[in-house]
Amino acid sequence: MAKAKSKIGRRNTGAAPAAAGAQTVTVDASAPAKPRTSPAQFFSQVRAEGRKIVWPSRKETWITSVMVLIMVLLAAAFFWIVDSLLGIAFRYIVAFGS
Repeated sequence: MAKAKSKIGRRNTGAAPAAAGAQTVTVDASAPAKPRTSPAQFFSQVRAEGRKIVWPSRKETWITSVMVLIMVLLAAAFFWIVDSLLGIAFRYIVAFGS
């Protein structure tokens, strides 16, 4: 459904609609039908798009993999520390209530 355009700077002042019982009817314009693509044409388009891919070098892949490993280790250490602190706090609160 298309959004109605409004002038910049104007605000809805909360005024009542022109007719209290009026109904608004909206009609969505259907998109024009696209021509069907044959399987041969589809696969040629897929191959053309595949040729546009720029693959990373071995060095870029290695560096990115190491960075991901470092971030995973940092996140694991962070969550392990937070989990341990929350566990200690929970045991302290439960022991305090007994």
